[in-house]
Amino acid sequence: MFIETEDTPNPATLKFLPGRTIVPGRATADFVSPDAVAGRSKLADALFGQPGVARVFLGGDFVAVTKDEATDWSVLKPQLLSVLVDFFVSGMPAIEDDAAVEEELIAPEDEEIVRQIKELLDTRVRPAVAGDGGDIVFRGYRDGVVRLTMQGACSGCPSSRATLKHGVENMLRHYVPEVVSVEQVDA
Repeated sequence: MFIETEDTPNPATLKFLPGRTIVPGRATADFVSPDAVAGRSKLADALFGQPGVARVFLGGDFVAVTKDEATDWSVLKPQLLSVLVDFFVSGMPAIEDDAAVEEELIAPEDEEIVRQIKELLDTRVRPAVAGDGGDIVFRGYRDGVVRLTMQGACSGCPSSRATLKHGVENMLRHYVPEVVSVEQVDA
């Protein structure tokens, strides 16, 4: 089995492309620590078993791993590749459940605005963010403010705030005049 790797804009995160589906559908899974896994992913457990792994993100067709500051990629990368190959050869699913993303309740009068926001995020933003090893998740909309969570490589990336403010916010304000601003929230 051959697994490609790609750098991401976040130097602490590396993207692994095994050439197969990791998480089916449009779901993703972001594990910010070993405790966050809680039996949901044997793959994430195996990756966190390697010293230096700080975060694991499972995308549709990739795995993004964030390392701690003390660990060097030249040491960690071969270990992660070995874990990934062993895991995929086993045939086990990468994730046990795909728990729904928690969103704020949406006011009935905002449902059409939220539909437009989600469509723009799904068609224009999420594919680009996935290319960088992450995801952007809608969390809510109220009084013109869109609440989003950056995941994977994007969560700790130095340019994520600029991406949200200058890229995502400007695009949403252009296409959905009711949007006033975008706010990043932690999961």
